[in-house]
Amino acid sequence: MSKTVLATGGAGYIGSHVVLALLNAGYRVVVFDNLSNSSPKAIERVARISNGAPVLVEGDVRDAGALDTLFENHKIDAVIHLAGLKAVGESVARPGLYYDVNVAGSSQLLNAMLRHGVSRMVFSSSATVYGETGGRPMDENTPTGPVNPYGKTKLMVEQILTDMTAASSGWRSVVLRYFNPVAAHGSGEIGEDPLGVPDNLFPFIAQVATGRRAQLDIFGNDYDTPDGTAIRDYIHVEDLARGHVMAIEHLFSGQAADNRTSVVNLGTGQGSSVREVHRAWEAACGFDIATRNAPRRAGDVAIICAEPGKAADLLGWRAKYDLARMCADHWRWQKRNPEGYR
Repeated sequence: MSKTVLATGGAGYIGSHVVLALLNAGYRVVVFDNLSNSSPKAIERVARISNGAPVLVEGDVRDAGALDTLFENHKIDAVIHLAGLKAVGESVARPGLYYDVNVAGSSQLLNAMLRHGVSRMVFSSSATVYGETGGRPMDENTPTGPVNPYGKTKLMVEQILTDMTAASSGWRSVVLRYFNPVAAHGSGEIGEDPLGVPDNLFPFIAQVATGRRAQLDIFGNDYDTPDGTAIRDYIHVEDLARGHVMAIEHLFSGQAADNRTSVVNLGTGQGSSVREVHRAWEAACGFDIATRNAPRRAGDVAIICAEPGKAADLLGWRAKYDLARMCADHWRWQKRNPEGYR
């Protein structure tokens, strides 16, 4: 009998791709999402292009009663925890909200798992827990030192999960530190649909390409990088989703030890600057995309790039898709859905 995975935040951008990958791998999936920055249409489309249909339950991870009802109504074998707020700039402006949703919400979820005997979790973390490293690739032993509230909340949840895994009978967990998820499913059916002004580079460029915005703001052109713009390790969201499936399979395998949390980077190991991404987008679209230089944003660092060797060694995972494929798939999604799911 196939196992059931709970995906909190499963109607969101990354979550919908993870849910699709889980279904196609033969898992049953329950999605728990408050739909604050996502759409039920994403779940409808996942059902249309997958091997099965997920169950969508609307609710907030901060609501202990809703979590208890969820676990009582569904036999959950493992949890992938993706629910949370993720915008660096917003976290600087509204830190209290980020600590409430990301930290308090995660604590409620973990305690609900403890009450209902669910002992496997994959946690959606972030490379922002590392902070500034002077441009060196980050492996899992790189000292942490987040420079913005978003990264701090991710690191706090990692620490809570590690302690609860160590203390709770039979628990196993994996922390996946994402670098920069981008692109969309190759079908063009699901993709990133941010509300308001996008905080991340790819959806911002996509909205300029479709005419929703006048130009791409390049936040900082005086970083200590070859072209002065910030460098990030971009990872195709389908590669990222596949990593979650492999992490779940690891937790159910004989290789995973009880009471242990494994921390794993998911990135390509190749950094791309803002200007390199801009050129790749123009190649994918076939036309020029206007840009404008703007001041650096609070909380940003110059270079974030992964050393992804542990993912290959522990999970057998390697990224497949390059920057050109990322831009082409994201453009296909945006061109077919210029207003997102709306």
